[in-house]
Amino acid sequence: MLSILISVGVGVVVGLGLGLTGVMGYGWSSFFGVLSFGGAQLAMGRIFQRRLKGAMESVQAVLVDGQKKLQAKMARWQMRPPGSIQAMQAEIARDQRVFVTEALARTEDLRQFTPWVPMMARQIATAQFQLFWMIREFKKVDELMPKALFMDPAMKAMKIARMYMLGKPTDEISKVYAKAVRGLRYNQNALLAATYSWILVQRKDIDGAFKALNRAMERSDNETLRSNREHLANNRVAHFSNSGLGEQWYALMLEEPKVRQQRQRMQWR
Repeated sequence: MLSILISVGVGVVVGLGLGLTGVMGYGWSSFFGVLSFGGAQLAMGRIFQRRLKGAMESVQAVLVDGQKKLQAKMARWQMRPPGSIQAMQAEIARDQRVFVTEALARTEDLRQFTPWVPMMARQIATAQFQLFWMIREFKKVDELMPKALFMDPAMKAMKIARMYMLGKPTDEISKVYAKAVRGLRYNQNALLAATYSWILVQRKDIDGAFKALNRAMERSDNETLRSNREHLANNRVAHFSNSGLGEQWYALMLEEPKVRQQRQRMQWR
Protein backbone atom coordinates (compact mmCIF):
# COMPACT_ATOMS: atom_id res chain seq x y z
CA MET A 1 0.00 0.00 0.00
CA LEU A 2 1.29 3.42 -0.96
CA SER A 3 0.33 4.95 2.38
CA ILE A 4 2.48 2.43 4.24
CA LEU A 5 5.42 2.87 1.84
CA ILE A 6 5.26 6.65 2.18
CA SER A 7 5.08 6.40 5.97
CA VAL A 8 8.07 4.04 6.00
CA GLY A 9 9.93 6.48 3.77
CA VAL A 10 9.18 9.35 6.14
CA GLY A 11 10.33 7.31 9.13
CA VAL A 12 13.56 6.23 7.42
CA VAL A 13 14.38 9.77 6.26
CA VAL A 14 13.81 11.23 9.73
CA GLY A 15 15.68 8.44 11.51
CA LEU A 16 18.68 8.46 9.18
CA GLY A 17 18.69 12.24 8.98
CA LEU A 18 18.91 12.63 12.73
CA GLY A 19 21.48 9.86 13.03
CA LEU A 20 23.80 10.74 10.17
CA THR A 21 23.89 14.43 10.96
CA GLY A 22 24.87 13.69 14.53
CA VAL A 23 21.92 15.60 15.97
CA MET A 24 20.94 12.57 18.02
CA GLY A 25 22.34 9.18 18.89
CA TYR A 26 21.30 5.91 17.32
CA GLY A 27 18.65 5.12 19.93
CA TRP A 28 16.89 8.49 19.80
CA SER A 29 17.16 8.63 15.99
CA SER A 30 15.44 5.25 15.75
CA PHE A 31 12.77 6.35 18.22
CA PHE A 32 11.92 9.51 16.29
CA GLY A 33 12.03 7.58 13.02
CA VAL A 34 9.38 5.18 14.32
CA LEU A 35 7.41 8.11 15.73
CA SER A 36 7.51 9.85 12.34
CA PHE A 37 6.29 6.67 10.66
CA GLY A 38 3.32 6.49 13.05
CA GLY A 39 2.54 10.18 12.64
CA ALA A 40 2.59 10.01 8.86
CA GLN A 41 0.42 6.90 8.86
CA LEU A 42 -2.07 8.50 11.24
CA ALA A 43 -2.28 11.73 9.24
CA MET A 44 -2.87 9.98 5.92
CA GLY A 45 -5.31 7.60 7.57
CA ARG A 46 -7.44 10.50 8.79
CA ILE A 47 -7.40 12.22 5.41
CA PHE A 48 -8.43 9.13 3.47
CA GLN A 49 -10.88 8.02 6.15
CA ARG A 50 -12.93 11.19 5.69
CA ARG A 51 -12.95 10.89 1.91
CA LEU A 52 -13.71 7.17 2.02
CA LYS A 53 -16.57 7.69 4.47
CA GLY A 54 -18.15 10.23 2.13
CA ALA A 55 -17.88 7.88 -0.85
CA MET A 56 -19.38 4.96 1.07
CA GLU A 57 -22.21 7.12 2.41
CA SER A 58 -22.99 8.06 -1.19
CA VAL A 59 -23.52 4.38 -2.05
CA GLN A 60 -25.62 3.85 1.07
CA ALA A 61 -27.76 6.92 0.31
CA VAL A 62 -28.74 5.48 -3.09
CA LEU A 63 -29.86 2.22 -1.48
CA VAL A 64 -31.78 3.91 1.34
CA ASP A 65 -33.57 6.26 -1.05
CA GLY A 66 -34.44 3.39 -3.39
CA GLN A 67 -35.78 1.26 -0.54
CA LYS A 68 -37.93 4.14 0.74
CA LYS A 69 -39.52 4.64 -2.67
CA LEU A 70 -40.11 0.90 -2.99
CA GLN A 71 -41.72 0.72 0.46
CA ALA A 72 -43.95 3.70 -0.36
CA LYS A 73 -45.13 1.98 -3.54
CA MET A 74 -45.85 -1.25 -1.66
CA ALA A 75 -47.79 0.72 0.97
CA ARG A 76 -49.97 2.16 -1.81
CA TRP A 77 -50.54 -1.33 -3.15
CA GLN A 78 -51.78 -2.45 0.25
CA MET A 79 -54.47 0.21 0.06
CA ARG A 80 -55.30 -0.54 -3.58
CA PRO A 81 -54.04 -4.04 -4.47
CA PRO A 82 -52.86 -4.55 -8.06
CA GLY A 83 -54.72 -6.91 -10.32
CA SER A 84 -51.79 -9.29 -10.78
CA ILE A 85 -49.30 -10.48 -8.18
CA GLN A 86 -46.88 -11.44 -10.96
CA ALA A 87 -47.00 -7.93 -12.42
CA MET A 88 -46.40 -6.46 -8.97
CA GLN A 89 -43.37 -8.69 -8.38
CA ALA A 90 -41.96 -7.84 -11.81
CA GLU A 91 -42.34 -4.11 -11.15
CA ILE A 92 -40.62 -4.43 -7.76
CA ALA A 93 -37.74 -6.28 -9.40
CA ARG A 94 -37.39 -3.57 -12.08
CA ASP A 95 -37.44 -0.75 -9.53
CA GLN A 96 -34.89 -2.52 -7.37
CA ARG A 97 -32.59 -3.13 -10.32
CA VAL A 98 -32.60 0.59 -11.13
CA PHE A 99 -31.31 1.81 -7.76
CA VAL A 100 -29.02 -1.16 -7.17
CA THR A 101 -27.39 -0.56 -10.56
CA GLU A 102 -26.82 3.06 -9.58
CA ALA A 103 -25.28 1.95 -6.28
CA LEU A 104 -23.00 -0.45 -8.14
CA ALA A 105 -21.80 2.38 -10.35
CA ARG A 106 -20.95 4.42 -7.27
CA THR A 107 -18.89 1.60 -5.79
CA GLU A 108 -16.49 2.10 -8.69
CA ASP A 109 -15.66 5.51 -7.19
CA LEU A 110 -14.15 3.63 -4.24
CA ARG A 111 -11.37 2.24 -6.44
CA GLN A 112 -9.45 5.51 -6.14
CA PHE A 113 -8.68 4.51 -2.56
CA THR A 114 -7.29 1.08 -3.46
CA PRO A 115 -3.59 2.15 -3.50
CA TRP A 116 -3.99 3.91 -0.16
CA VAL A 117 -6.33 1.83 1.98
CA PRO A 118 -5.40 -1.77 2.91
CA MET A 119 -7.93 -4.40 1.75
CA MET A 120 -9.88 -1.79 -0.21
CA ALA A 121 -10.19 -4.00 -3.29
CA ARG A 122 -11.69 -6.81 -1.21
CA GLN A 123 -14.08 -4.41 0.53
CA ILE A 124 -15.30 -3.22 -2.87
CA ALA A 125 -15.71 -6.84 -4.01
CA THR A 126 -17.73 -7.58 -0.87
CA ALA A 127 -20.09 -4.64 -1.46
CA GLN A 128 -20.54 -5.53 -5.13
CA PHE A 129 -21.11 -9.20 -4.26
CA GLN A 130 -24.07 -8.18 -2.08
CA LEU A 131 -25.48 -5.76 -4.65
CA PHE A 132 -25.27 -8.20 -7.55
CA TRP A 133 -26.94 -10.78 -5.31
CA MET A 134 -29.87 -8.41 -4.73
CA ILE A 135 -30.59 -8.28 -8.46
CA ARG A 136 -29.81 -11.97 -9.03
CA GLU A 137 -26.78 -11.40 -11.23
CA PHE A 138 -25.29 -14.68 -10.12
CA LYS A 139 -22.63 -14.84 -12.83
CA LYS A 140 -21.13 -11.66 -11.35
CA VAL A 141 -21.63 -13.06 -7.84
CA ASP A 142 -19.58 -16.14 -8.74
CA GLU A 143 -16.80 -13.99 -10.19
CA LEU A 144 -16.61 -11.92 -7.00
CA MET A 145 -16.87 -14.78 -4.52
CA PRO A 146 -13.10 -15.53 -4.36
CA LYS A 147 -12.38 -11.83 -3.70
CA ALA A 148 -15.17 -11.02 -1.20
CA LEU A 149 -14.81 -11.00 2.58
CA PHE A 150 -17.15 -13.41 4.36
CA MET A 151 -17.02 -12.03 7.89
CA ASP A 152 -20.60 -11.67 9.13
CA PRO A 153 -23.26 -14.43 9.38
CA ALA A 154 -25.35 -13.01 6.52
CA MET A 155 -22.43 -13.10 4.07
CA LYS A 156 -21.52 -16.61 5.21
CA ALA A 157 -25.11 -17.74 4.70
CA MET A 158 -25.06 -16.27 1.18
CA LYS A 159 -21.94 -18.30 0.40
CA ILE A 160 -23.57 -21.51 1.62
CA ALA A 161 -26.77 -20.70 -0.29
CA ARG A 162 -24.81 -20.13 -3.49
CA MET A 163 -22.96 -23.42 -3.05
CA TYR A 164 -26.35 -25.14 -2.85
CA MET A 165 -27.58 -23.34 -5.97
CA LEU A 166 -24.48 -24.54 -7.82
CA GLY A 167 -25.10 -28.13 -6.72
CA LYS A 168 -21.95 -28.42 -4.62
CA PRO A 169 -21.59 -31.69 -2.68
CA THR A 170 -23.08 -31.75 0.82
CA ASP A 171 -19.66 -32.57 2.30
CA GLU A 172 -18.23 -29.32 0.91
CA ILE A 173 -21.16 -27.30 2.21
CA SER A 174 -20.86 -28.97 5.61
CA LYS A 175 -17.20 -27.97 5.90
CA VAL A 176 -17.95 -24.36 5.02
CA TYR A 177 -20.85 -24.32 7.50
CA ALA A 178 -18.76 -25.77 10.32
CA LYS A 179 -16.12 -23.11 9.78
CA ALA A 180 -18.74 -20.35 9.45
CA VAL A 181 -20.40 -20.99 12.83
CA ARG A 182 -17.15 -21.38 14.69
CA GLY A 183 -16.59 -18.58 17.17
CA LEU A 184 -19.98 -16.89 16.71
CA ARG A 185 -21.70 -15.37 19.72
CA TYR A 186 -24.98 -16.67 21.13
CA ASN A 187 -27.82 -16.53 18.57
CA GLN A 188 -25.57 -15.31 15.75
CA ASN A 189 -25.80 -18.79 14.22
CA ALA A 190 -29.56 -18.67 13.61
CA LEU A 191 -29.55 -17.76 9.90
CA LEU A 192 -26.63 -20.07 9.14
CA ALA A 193 -28.19 -23.04 10.97
CA ALA A 194 -31.56 -22.39 9.35
CA THR A 195 -29.97 -22.28 5.90
CA TYR A 196 -27.81 -25.36 6.40
CA SER A 197 -30.66 -27.45 7.85
CA TRP A 198 -32.97 -26.33 5.01
CA ILE A 199 -30.38 -27.54 2.48
CA LEU A 200 -30.15 -30.92 4.21
CA VAL A 201 -33.95 -31.24 4.21
CA GLN A 202 -34.04 -30.43 0.48
CA ARG A 203 -31.48 -33.19 -0.07
CA LYS A 204 -33.58 -35.63 1.98
CA ASP A 205 -31.03 -35.86 4.82
CA ILE A 206 -33.64 -35.40 7.53
CA ASP A 207 -31.52 -37.02 10.24
CA GLY A 208 -28.59 -34.76 9.37
CA ALA A 209 -30.83 -31.68 9.52
CA PHE A 210 -32.20 -32.71 12.92
CA LYS A 211 -28.70 -33.24 14.30
CA ALA A 212 -27.55 -29.89 12.88
CA LEU A 213 -30.46 -28.13 14.59
CA ASN A 214 -29.72 -29.93 17.85
CA ARG A 215 -26.14 -28.65 17.80
CA ALA A 216 -27.28 -25.16 16.77
CA MET A 217 -29.75 -24.96 19.68
CA GLU A 218 -26.85 -25.34 22.09
CA ARG A 219 -25.83 -21.82 21.02
CA SER A 220 -29.23 -20.34 20.23
CA ASP A 221 -32.79 -20.01 21.48
CA ASN A 222 -34.16 -18.90 18.11
CA GLU A 223 -37.84 -19.81 17.76
CA THR A 224 -37.58 -20.80 14.09
CA LEU A 225 -34.77 -23.26 14.82
CA ARG A 226 -36.68 -24.67 17.79
CA SER A 227 -39.89 -25.06 15.79
CA ASN A 228 -38.13 -26.77 12.87
CA ARG A 229 -36.34 -29.15 15.21
CA GLU A 230 -39.70 -30.16 16.72
CA HIS A 231 -41.22 -30.69 13.29
CA LEU A 232 -38.37 -32.98 12.24
CA ALA A 233 -38.43 -34.84 15.58
CA ASN A 234 -42.15 -35.56 15.06
CA ASN A 235 -41.82 -36.51 11.39
CA ARG A 236 -43.57 -33.33 10.21
CA VAL A 237 -41.06 -32.55 7.49
CA ALA A 238 -43.67 -30.75 5.38
CA HIS A 239 -44.05 -28.17 8.19
CA PHE A 240 -40.33 -27.28 8.13
CA SER A 241 -40.14 -23.56 7.35
CA ASN A 242 -37.69 -20.70 7.73
CA SER A 243 -40.34 -18.06 7.05
CA GLY A 244 -40.10 -16.98 10.70
CA LEU A 245 -36.72 -15.42 9.92
CA GLY A 246 -38.44 -12.99 7.59
CA GLU A 247 -36.54 -10.88 5.08
CA GLN A 248 -33.10 -12.14 6.06
CA TRP A 249 -34.16 -15.63 4.94
CA TYR A 250 -35.84 -14.58 1.70
CA ALA A 251 -32.85 -12.37 0.85
CA LEU A 252 -30.88 -15.60 0.29
CA MET A 253 -33.07 -16.27 -2.79
CA LEU A 254 -33.61 -19.92 -1.84
CA GLU A 255 -37.36 -19.45 -1.48
CA GLU A 256 -39.90 -16.85 -2.52
CA PRO A 257 -42.23 -15.41 0.13
CA LYS A 258 -45.77 -16.59 -0.17
CA VAL A 259 -47.90 -13.66 -1.27
CA ARG A 260 -51.62 -13.86 -0.81
CA GLN A 261 -53.86 -12.17 -3.33
CA GLN A 262 -55.94 -9.60 -1.49
CA ARG A 263 -59.55 -9.40 -2.46
CA GLN A 264 -61.02 -5.99 -3.07
CA ARG A 265 -64.21 -5.49 -1.15
CA MET A 266 -67.34 -4.32 -2.90
CA GLN A 267 -68.43 -0.84 -1.90
CA TRP A 268 -72.17 -0.65 -1.46
CA ARG A 269 -73.85 2.72 -1.60
